[in-house]
Amino acid sequence: MAPLTIQQATKSFGGLSVLHGIDIEIEDGEFVVLVGPSGCGKSTLLRLIAGLEDISTGEILIDGKVVSRLHPKDRDIAMVFQSYALYPHMSVAENMGFSLRMRDVSQAERDEKVRGAAEILGLTNLLDRYPRQLSGGQRQRVAMGRAIVRDPKVFLFDEPLSNLDAKLRVQMRAEIRELHKKLKTTIVYVTHDQIEAMTMADKIVVLRDGYVEQIGSPLELYDTPANMFVGGFIGSPAMNMLEGSIGEGGRSFLLDSGAELAFATPVSLEQGRRTVLGLRPETITVSPEGSPATVRLIEPTGADLHVILDLAGEPVTALFRERLPLEEGGEVGISLPAENVHFFDPESGERIT
Repeated sequence: MAPLTIQQATKSFGGLSVLHGIDIEIEDGEFVVLVGPSGCGKSTLLRLIAGLEDISTGEILIDGKVVSRLHPKDRDIAMVFQSYALYPHMSVAENMGFSLRMRDVSQAERDEKVRGAAEILGLTNLLDRYPRQLSGGQRQRVAMGRAIVRDPKVFLFDEPLSNLDAKLRVQMRAEIRELHKKLKTTIVYVTHDQIEAMTMADKIVVLRDGYVEQIGSPLELYDTPANMFVGGFIGSPAMNMLEGSIGEGGRSFLLDSGAELAFATPVSLEQGRRTVLGLRPETITVSPEGSPATVRLIEPTGADLHVILDLAGEPVTALFRERLPLEEGGEVGISLPAENVHFFDPESGERIT
Protein backbone atom coordinates (compact mmCIF):
# COMPACT_ATOMS: atom_id res chain seq x y z
CA MET A 1 0.00 0.00 0.00
CA ALA A 2 1.22 3.49 -0.79
CA PRO A 3 0.00 7.02 -1.50
CA LEU A 4 0.28 8.30 -5.06
CA THR A 5 0.95 11.93 -5.97
CA ILE A 6 0.74 13.52 -9.42
CA GLN A 7 2.24 17.02 -9.59
CA GLN A 8 1.69 19.34 -12.57
CA ALA A 9 1.88 16.42 -15.00
CA THR A 10 1.75 17.23 -18.71
CA LYS A 11 1.98 15.05 -21.78
CA SER A 12 2.50 16.03 -25.41
CA PHE A 13 2.75 13.90 -28.52
CA GLY A 14 4.80 16.02 -30.88
CA GLY A 15 3.01 19.35 -31.05
CA LEU A 16 -0.23 17.95 -29.60
CA SER A 17 -0.72 18.57 -25.87
CA VAL A 18 -3.09 16.01 -24.30
CA LEU A 19 -2.59 16.54 -20.55
CA HIS A 20 -2.32 19.97 -18.94
CA GLY A 21 -0.87 20.41 -15.44
CA ILE A 22 -2.59 17.49 -13.70
CA ASP A 23 -2.51 17.63 -9.87
CA ILE A 24 -3.97 14.66 -7.96
CA GLU A 25 -3.37 13.40 -4.41
CA ILE A 26 -4.33 9.77 -3.81
CA GLU A 27 -4.27 8.50 -0.24
CA ASP A 28 -2.82 5.20 0.91
CA GLY A 29 -5.35 2.44 0.18
CA GLU A 30 -7.76 4.73 -1.68
CA PHE A 31 -9.86 3.58 -4.64
CA VAL A 32 -9.72 6.42 -7.20
CA VAL A 33 -11.54 6.38 -10.53
CA LEU A 34 -10.47 8.50 -13.51
CA VAL A 35 -13.57 9.17 -15.57
CA GLY A 36 -14.44 11.23 -18.61
CA PRO A 37 -15.48 10.98 -22.26
CA SER A 38 -13.34 9.31 -24.92
CA GLY A 39 -10.21 11.33 -25.68
CA CYS A 40 -10.17 13.19 -22.35
CA GLY A 41 -6.72 11.82 -21.39
CA LYS A 42 -7.63 9.33 -18.66
CA SER A 43 -5.88 6.31 -20.23
CA THR A 44 -2.86 8.45 -21.11
CA LEU A 45 -2.62 9.55 -17.48
CA LEU A 46 -2.80 5.93 -16.32
CA ARG A 47 -0.02 5.00 -18.73
CA LEU A 48 2.11 7.83 -17.33
CA ILE A 49 1.66 6.39 -13.83
CA ALA A 50 2.57 2.93 -15.14
CA GLY A 51 5.61 4.20 -17.03
CA LEU A 52 4.27 3.02 -20.38
CA GLU A 53 4.45 6.62 -21.62
CA ASP A 54 7.11 9.19 -20.75
CA ILE A 55 5.90 12.23 -18.82
CA SER A 56 6.63 15.54 -20.58
CA THR A 57 6.84 17.74 -17.47
CA GLY A 58 5.87 17.35 -13.83
CA GLU A 59 6.42 14.52 -11.36
CA ILE A 60 4.80 11.28 -10.23
CA LEU A 61 5.51 9.99 -6.73
CA ILE A 62 4.65 6.58 -5.27
CA ASP A 63 5.04 6.24 -1.51
CA GLY A 64 6.94 9.54 -1.48
CA LYS A 65 9.48 8.37 -4.09
CA VAL A 66 9.76 10.10 -7.47
CA VAL A 67 9.16 7.44 -10.14
CA SER A 68 8.61 9.70 -13.16
CA ARG A 69 11.73 8.49 -14.98
CA LEU A 70 11.84 4.90 -13.68
CA HIS A 71 11.24 1.83 -15.84
CA PRO A 72 7.76 0.27 -15.29
CA LYS A 73 9.25 -2.79 -13.56
CA ASP A 74 10.90 -0.54 -10.98
CA ARG A 75 7.74 1.36 -9.98
CA ASP A 76 6.16 -1.44 -7.90
CA ILE A 77 2.84 -1.23 -9.73
CA ALA A 78 0.63 -3.85 -11.38
CA MET A 79 -1.71 -3.16 -14.27
CA VAL A 80 -4.88 -4.93 -15.41
CA PHE A 81 -5.66 -4.28 -19.08
CA GLN A 82 -8.93 -4.09 -20.98
CA SER A 83 -7.91 -7.00 -23.21
CA TYR A 84 -6.81 -9.29 -20.30
CA ALA A 85 -3.47 -9.90 -22.13
CA LEU A 86 -3.24 -13.56 -21.08
CA TYR A 87 -0.77 -15.98 -22.67
CA PRO A 88 -2.94 -18.51 -24.58
CA HIS A 89 -0.38 -21.35 -24.30
CA MET A 90 -0.11 -21.05 -20.51
CA SER A 91 -2.49 -22.42 -17.89
CA VAL A 92 -4.23 -20.14 -15.40
CA ALA A 93 -1.61 -20.94 -12.77
CA GLU A 94 1.25 -20.28 -15.21
CA ASN A 95 -0.30 -16.98 -16.33
CA MET A 96 -0.72 -15.83 -12.75
CA GLY A 97 2.79 -16.81 -11.74
CA PHE A 98 4.61 -15.66 -14.87
CA SER A 99 5.79 -12.30 -13.52
CA LEU A 100 7.15 -14.03 -10.40
CA ARG A 101 9.04 -16.53 -12.54
CA MET A 102 10.61 -13.66 -14.48
CA ARG A 103 11.80 -12.25 -11.15
CA ASP A 104 13.40 -15.61 -10.24
CA VAL A 105 10.99 -16.28 -7.39
CA SER A 106 11.24 -19.90 -6.26
CA GLN A 107 8.68 -22.44 -7.44
CA ALA A 108 7.42 -23.03 -3.89
CA GLU A 109 6.84 -19.32 -3.27
CA ARG A 110 5.20 -18.90 -6.68
CA ASP A 111 2.81 -21.75 -5.97
CA GLU A 112 1.93 -20.30 -2.58
CA LYS A 113 1.20 -16.83 -3.96
CA VAL A 114 -0.80 -18.22 -6.89
CA ARG A 115 -2.90 -20.41 -4.59
CA GLY A 116 -3.55 -17.46 -2.28
CA ALA A 117 -4.66 -15.21 -5.14
CA ALA A 118 -6.77 -17.98 -6.67
CA GLU A 119 -8.57 -18.48 -3.36
CA ILE A 120 -9.37 -14.76 -3.10
CA LEU A 121 -10.70 -14.69 -6.67
CA GLY A 122 -12.51 -18.02 -6.72
CA LEU A 123 -10.13 -19.53 -9.28
CA THR A 124 -8.86 -22.52 -7.29
CA ASN A 125 -10.70 -25.07 -9.47
CA LEU A 126 -9.55 -23.40 -12.69
CA LEU A 127 -5.77 -23.30 -12.20
CA ASP A 128 -5.13 -26.08 -14.76
CA ARG A 129 -7.32 -24.58 -17.48
CA TYR A 130 -6.20 -22.44 -20.41
CA PRO A 131 -7.60 -19.00 -21.34
CA ARG A 132 -9.63 -20.42 -24.25
CA GLN A 133 -11.52 -22.59 -21.75
CA LEU A 134 -12.60 -19.61 -19.62
CA SER A 135 -15.46 -17.13 -19.77
CA GLY A 136 -14.81 -13.41 -20.05
CA GLY A 137 -15.34 -12.89 -16.35
CA GLN A 138 -12.99 -15.73 -15.47
CA ARG A 139 -10.30 -14.33 -17.77
CA GLN A 140 -10.64 -10.97 -16.05
CA ARG A 141 -10.17 -12.66 -12.68
CA VAL A 142 -7.01 -14.33 -13.95
CA ALA A 143 -5.67 -10.95 -15.11
CA MET A 144 -6.44 -9.58 -11.65
CA GLY A 145 -4.78 -12.58 -10.03
CA ARG A 146 -1.63 -11.99 -12.06
CA ALA A 147 -1.53 -8.50 -10.57
CA ILE A 148 -2.29 -9.64 -7.01
CA VAL A 149 0.57 -12.13 -6.79
CA ARG A 150 3.05 -9.30 -7.31
CA ASP A 151 1.82 -7.60 -4.12
CA PRO A 152 2.32 -4.13 -5.67
CA LYS A 153 2.05 -0.79 -3.95
CA VAL A 154 -0.46 0.45 -6.56
CA PHE A 155 -2.98 -1.38 -8.78
CA LEU A 156 -3.87 0.20 -12.14
CA PHE A 157 -7.03 -0.84 -14.01
CA ASP A 158 -7.57 0.31 -17.61
CA GLU A 159 -11.28 -0.11 -18.46
CA PRO A 160 -11.21 -3.77 -17.35
CA LEU A 161 -14.95 -4.39 -17.72
CA SER A 162 -15.65 -2.88 -21.13
CA ASN A 163 -15.49 -6.26 -22.91
CA LEU A 164 -18.07 -7.88 -20.63
CA ASP A 165 -21.86 -7.98 -21.02
CA ALA A 166 -24.03 -5.75 -18.84
CA LYS A 167 -24.96 -8.39 -16.23
CA LEU A 168 -21.38 -9.57 -15.82
CA ARG A 169 -20.14 -5.96 -15.53
CA VAL A 170 -22.41 -5.45 -12.52
CA GLN A 171 -21.10 -8.65 -10.93
CA MET A 172 -17.46 -7.79 -11.59
CA ARG A 173 -17.91 -4.26 -10.18
CA ALA A 174 -18.91 -5.81 -6.88
CA GLU A 175 -16.06 -8.33 -7.01
CA ILE A 176 -13.40 -5.67 -7.65
CA ARG A 177 -14.80 -3.58 -4.81
CA GLU A 178 -14.69 -6.61 -2.49
CA LEU A 179 -11.14 -7.31 -3.63
CA HIS A 180 -10.14 -3.78 -2.67
CA LYS A 181 -11.64 -4.23 0.79
CA LYS A 182 -9.60 -7.41 1.30
CA LEU A 183 -6.29 -6.13 -0.07
CA LYS A 184 -6.60 -2.49 1.09
CA THR A 185 -4.26 -1.52 -1.75
CA THR A 186 -4.20 1.82 -3.58
CA ILE A 187 -6.17 1.48 -6.82
CA VAL A 188 -6.37 3.82 -9.82
CA TYR A 189 -9.17 2.74 -12.14
CA VAL A 190 -10.00 4.18 -15.58
CA THR A 191 -13.48 4.04 -17.09
CA HIS A 192 -15.75 6.06 -19.37
CA ASP A 193 -18.78 4.64 -17.55
CA GLN A 194 -19.94 7.07 -14.86
CA ILE A 195 -22.08 4.33 -13.23
CA GLU A 196 -18.89 2.33 -12.62
CA ALA A 197 -17.27 5.44 -11.19
CA MET A 198 -20.19 6.21 -8.87
CA THR A 199 -20.56 2.67 -7.51
CA MET A 200 -16.88 1.79 -7.04
CA ALA A 201 -14.88 4.89 -6.15
CA ASP A 202 -13.82 6.43 -2.87
CA LYS A 203 -12.85 9.45 -4.97
CA ILE A 204 -13.59 10.39 -8.57
CA VAL A 205 -11.41 12.51 -10.85
CA VAL A 206 -13.43 13.95 -13.76
CA LEU A 207 -11.32 14.77 -16.81
CA ARG A 208 -12.16 16.70 -19.98
CA ASP A 209 -9.78 17.59 -22.81
CA GLY A 210 -6.74 16.87 -20.64
CA TYR A 211 -7.87 19.03 -17.70
CA VAL A 212 -9.20 18.05 -14.28
CA GLU A 213 -12.74 19.40 -13.99
CA GLN A 214 -13.45 18.23 -10.43
CA ILE A 215 -12.18 15.84 -7.76
CA GLY A 216 -14.38 14.53 -4.96
CA SER A 217 -16.43 11.68 -3.57
CA PRO A 218 -19.21 10.29 -5.77
CA LEU A 219 -21.91 12.07 -3.76
CA GLU A 220 -19.96 15.35 -3.72
CA LEU A 221 -19.83 15.33 -7.51
CA TYR A 222 -23.48 14.34 -7.75
CA ASP A 223 -24.80 16.85 -5.21
CA THR A 224 -22.51 19.81 -5.93
CA PRO A 225 -21.09 19.59 -9.47
CA ALA A 226 -18.47 22.30 -10.05
CA ASN A 227 -19.74 23.11 -13.53
CA MET A 228 -22.19 22.17 -16.25
CA PHE A 229 -19.89 19.50 -17.68
CA VAL A 230 -19.64 17.59 -14.40
CA GLY A 231 -23.35 18.07 -13.73
CA GLY A 232 -24.24 16.64 -17.12
CA PHE A 233 -21.69 13.83 -17.03
CA ILE A 234 -22.37 12.48 -13.54
CA GLY A 235 -25.81 10.95 -13.08
CA SER A 236 -28.09 8.74 -15.20
CA PRO A 237 -30.32 9.83 -16.84
CA ALA A 238 -28.31 12.97 -17.46
CA MET A 239 -29.13 16.29 -15.79
CA ASN A 240 -31.47 18.56 -17.76
CA MET A 241 -29.89 21.93 -18.68
CA LEU A 242 -32.41 24.71 -19.29
CA GLU A 243 -31.50 28.30 -20.18
CA GLY A 244 -33.55 31.18 -18.89
CA SER A 245 -33.90 33.67 -16.04
CA ILE A 246 -35.16 33.85 -12.48
CA GLY A 247 -38.82 34.86 -12.12
CA GLU A 248 -40.46 37.26 -9.71
CA GLY A 249 -39.47 36.75 -6.08
CA GLY A 250 -37.33 33.74 -7.00
CA ARG A 251 -40.49 31.64 -7.13
CA SER A 252 -40.10 30.42 -10.71
CA PHE A 253 -37.75 29.96 -13.65
CA LEU A 254 -38.60 31.53 -17.00
CA LEU A 255 -37.36 29.39 -19.87
CA ASP A 256 -36.22 31.01 -23.09
CA SER A 257 -38.80 28.84 -24.85
CA GLY A 258 -41.54 30.77 -23.03
CA ALA A 259 -42.48 28.17 -20.41
CA GLU A 260 -42.41 28.91 -16.68
CA LEU A 261 -41.33 26.39 -14.04
CA ALA A 262 -42.50 26.95 -10.48
CA PHE A 263 -40.23 26.20 -7.52
CA ALA A 264 -41.82 24.56 -4.48
CA THR A 265 -40.07 27.23 -2.38
CA PRO A 266 -38.36 30.46 -3.59
CA VAL A 267 -34.67 30.45 -4.51
CA SER A 268 -32.24 33.13 -3.35
CA LEU A 269 -31.12 34.40 -6.78
CA GLU A 270 -32.23 37.86 -7.85
CA GLN A 271 -35.16 38.33 -10.19
CA GLY A 272 -34.21 38.54 -13.87
CA ARG A 273 -30.79 36.93 -13.47
CA ARG A 274 -29.74 34.95 -16.53
CA THR A 275 -28.70 31.42 -15.63
CA VAL A 276 -28.75 27.78 -16.65
CA LEU A 277 -31.01 25.61 -14.53
CA GLY A 278 -29.60 22.15 -13.85
CA LEU A 279 -32.42 19.76 -13.09
CA ARG A 280 -31.90 16.09 -12.26
CA PRO A 281 -34.69 13.90 -13.71
CA GLU A 282 -35.40 12.16 -10.39
CA THR A 283 -36.04 15.45 -8.53
CA ILE A 284 -39.06 16.38 -10.68
CA THR A 285 -42.35 15.72 -8.91
CA VAL A 286 -45.93 15.61 -10.17
CA SER A 287 -48.24 18.23 -8.68
CA PRO A 288 -51.73 19.40 -9.79
CA GLU A 289 -50.66 22.96 -8.94
CA GLY A 290 -47.36 22.63 -10.77
CA SER A 291 -46.24 23.99 -14.13
CA PRO A 292 -48.10 22.45 -17.10
CA ALA A 293 -46.15 20.07 -19.35
CA THR A 294 -47.06 17.67 -22.15
CA VAL A 295 -46.05 14.00 -21.93
CA ARG A 296 -44.08 13.33 -25.10
CA LEU A 297 -42.73 9.81 -24.45
CA ILE A 298 -43.08 7.18 -21.70
CA GLU A 299 -40.43 4.49 -21.19
CA PRO A 300 -41.30 2.02 -18.41
CA THR A 301 -38.27 0.05 -17.18
CA GLY A 302 -40.08 -1.96 -14.51
CA ALA A 303 -38.79 -0.32 -11.36
CA ASP A 304 -38.77 3.21 -12.83
CA LEU A 305 -40.71 5.31 -15.28
CA HIS A 306 -38.65 7.42 -17.70
CA VAL A 307 -40.74 10.24 -19.15
CA ILE A 308 -39.85 12.89 -21.75
CA LEU A 309 -41.85 16.02 -21.10
CA ASP A 310 -42.44 18.95 -23.42
CA LEU A 311 -42.24 22.46 -21.94
CA ALA A 312 -43.20 24.86 -24.72
CA GLY A 313 -41.02 22.88 -27.14
CA GLU A 314 -38.22 22.28 -24.61
CA PRO A 315 -37.66 18.54 -23.91
CA VAL A 316 -37.17 17.65 -20.24
CA THR A 317 -36.37 14.16 -18.93
CA ALA A 318 -38.12 13.04 -15.73
CA LEU A 319 -37.60 9.85 -13.72
CA PHE A 320 -40.45 8.66 -11.49
CA ARG A 321 -40.07 5.82 -9.00
CA GLU A 322 -43.83 5.20 -8.82
CA ARG A 323 -46.11 4.00 -11.63
CA LEU A 324 -48.06 7.13 -12.44
CA PRO A 325 -51.20 7.03 -14.63
CA LEU A 326 -49.62 9.07 -17.44
CA GLU A 327 -50.49 8.96 -21.12
CA GLU A 328 -48.44 10.10 -24.09
CA GLY A 329 -49.91 13.35 -25.37
CA GLY A 330 -51.56 14.05 -22.03
CA GLU A 331 -50.97 17.00 -19.71
CA VAL A 332 -49.28 16.87 -16.31
CA GLY A 333 -48.28 19.43 -13.68
CA ILE A 334 -44.69 19.33 -12.42
CA SER A 335 -43.03 20.97 -9.44
CA LEU A 336 -39.36 21.53 -8.59
CA PRO A 337 -37.98 21.33 -5.03
CA ALA A 338 -35.71 24.39 -4.78
CA GLU A 339 -33.15 22.57 -2.60
CA ASN A 340 -32.48 20.04 -5.38
CA VAL A 341 -31.94 22.34 -8.38
CA HIS A 342 -28.59 23.63 -9.62
CA PHE A 343 -27.69 26.94 -11.21
CA PHE A 344 -24.78 27.55 -13.58
CA ASP A 345 -23.36 30.66 -15.18
CA PRO A 346 -24.43 30.61 -18.87
CA GLU A 347 -21.08 32.01 -20.06
CA SER A 348 -18.46 30.23 -17.91
CA GLY A 349 -20.50 27.13 -17.13
CA GLU A 350 -19.37 27.35 -13.49
CA ARG A 351 -21.69 26.55 -10.61
CA ILE A 352 -23.55 29.46 -8.97
CA THR A 353 -23.75 29.02 -5.20
